[in-house]
Amino acid sequence: MTEIFVLAEHRQGQIRDITFEMLSKGRELTGQTNTELTAVLLGKDVKTHANSLQDYAKTVLLVEDPKLENFNADAYHKVLSSLVKEHKPLLTLIGHTSFGVDLAPSLAVSMNTPLATDCIDLEFKGETLTVTRQMYGGKVNVKATLRKAEGYIATVRQATFPPEKKAPVNGKIVEVPSILSEEVTKKRFIKYVLPPPGGVDISAAEVLIGIGRGIKDGSNIPPVEGLAKTLGGALACSRPIVDKGWLPNDRQVGSSGKTVKPKLYLALGISGAFQHVLGMKTSDLIIAVNKDPKAPIFGVADYGIVEDLFKIVPALESKIRELKGK
Repeated sequence: MTEIFVLAEHRQGQIRDITFEMLSKGRELTGQTNTELTAVLLGKDVKTHANSLQDYAKTVLLVEDPKLENFNADAYHKVLSSLVKEHKPLLTLIGHTSFGVDLAPSLAVSMNTPLATDCIDLEFKGETLTVTRQMYGGKVNVKATLRKAEGYIATVRQATFPPEKKAPVNGKIVEVPSILSEEVTKKRFIKYVLPPPGGVDISAAEVLIGIGRGIKDGSNIPPVEGLAKTLGGALACSRPIVDKGWLPNDRQVGSSGKTVKPKLYLALGISGAFQHVLGMKTSDLIIAVNKDPKAPIFGVADYGIVEDLFKIVPALESKIRELKGK
């Protein structure tokens, strides 16, 4: 039976969320195409990850090799292209991440396979793949149909599909010998560069306080930072705050910033422009505070407060401190 491949992405001993998001979408696509879902896991000493992928995929192809310990596009290319040639999957899904952007184009070119990048939706009509992508900074959603082919490759935007865990599949793990016979030297992994001490990675935060134009002035940010610390969270923002130089660009959420998926996203004075919403709409819980009852942010918020944020912030922090004291 034909397969749909999902390339598992892992970093520093952890399977990344994009993997489970793609597996959920892949499982949906198998229902449209009468195919089976296969997860492809490359690495060193990653068999424990294969066990977790069994719940999602009918088959887990496991390739272990010391040369695959850290991501290297050239090494991954050689191994993955070999598996694609052997199994001939109808579709190969790769995360639209720094890994996927490095790997997918060269893989598609070398195999003469149609490629769609940064997809926010995919569907099959017969055996033809149609994808949805965004253009003009997210202002327009475009459906594109790829030329008919035996197989396709697509990169998937992070935090687009919910990582739904349905009934466990209890798939089989198939260990595949590595075809790498020598070290890949053209590209070499050197080290991970983490945020500096005191730096903030908003994409990893479980609680985020986002601020927008409603903050009015950079001098009004410290009280909001105090609220973020009280909540045990981090401070993020929409693009106008970065443009004014009030926060660094690594704090920006949205289509031209970072995609985040915290357990709580508290939007303060953010109108809810679609570019910003694209970066935070999959947060588990969204609470919005805005004086304008017609602000678009309320369309995606789970809870909304129509009020001046400068009244809400001190009252909220005071109440949280009171509850923590108890």
